[in-house]
Amino acid sequence: MSAADDRAPAQDELEHSEPVTVPSEYGTFSVIGWRVPEPSGAPATEHVSLSAPAPPGEEDLPPLVRLHSECLTGDVFGSWRCDCGPQLHLALERITEHGGTVLYLRNHEGRGIGLINKLRAYKLQDEGADTVDANTMLGLPADARDYTAAARILTAMGLSSVRLLTNNPDKVSKLESLGITVTDVIPHEVHARTENLHYLRTKRDRMHHHLTHLTPGETS
Repeated sequence: MSAADDRAPAQDELEHSEPVTVPSEYGTFSVIGWRVPEPSGAPATEHVSLSAPAPPGEEDLPPLVRLHSECLTGDVFGSWRCDCGPQLHLALERITEHGGTVLYLRNHEGRGIGLINKLRAYKLQDEGADTVDANTMLGLPADARDYTAAARILTAMGLSSVRLLTNNPDKVSKLESLGITVTDVIPHEVHARTENLHYLRTKRDRMHHHLTHLTPGETS
C-alpha cells in the first residue's frame, strides 16, 4: 500500500471543511461543509451546517437545531407549492437570534425521492392526488428521508442534546433513535398560501405534522 493510500480516508469516515464566515441577509453564520458516506455504498453526500452563537442568557440551553431537507423548487426558485423556502428563511432568522445550527441536508429532495420523481409527483398532484398518494402511485415511499447523516454530523459537532425546530413528530423520533436527545420540540410554522393549503393539510392529516392554522395569511 502506498503512502497516499495510507492517508486516504476510511470508506465510512465523515469528512468536513474548516469553518468559514458567511454573512447573509438573515445574519452571519459559521459554515461547515460535511461529506458523509451513504450506507448503500453510493458516493458520499455533501451537506452544510450554518451556525451562530447563543446570545447572553441562552448559552446554557441545548442549542436550537433545524434539520432542513433540500428543496430546490422552494429554497432556490421560491415555489409556492410547499412551505420549504419560508421555513428555511425563518430557521436562519431564529438561529441568528437565539444561536444554534441549521443543518441543510442534501439528497432529501421530495422527501427523499429525488428531483425528477418529485416533479412527476407534482404532475399527479395537478391531476388530484395528494402528496402521499402521488408518491405511492409512483411506487415510492411517502417519506424516504434518512437522518443518519444528520445524527453523525450533530455528534461530530458535539451536539448530543438539541432543541429541535420542527412540526414533524417523525423527525423527532428518528433523530432520537439515532442517539440524539431532543429536549424540546419548538414549533416551526410559517404562513400558508392558497397554493399550498392542500399540501399543508395533507402533512397535518396524513403525516401527523403539528400545524395549527391553515387559512391563507395565518401561520401554518
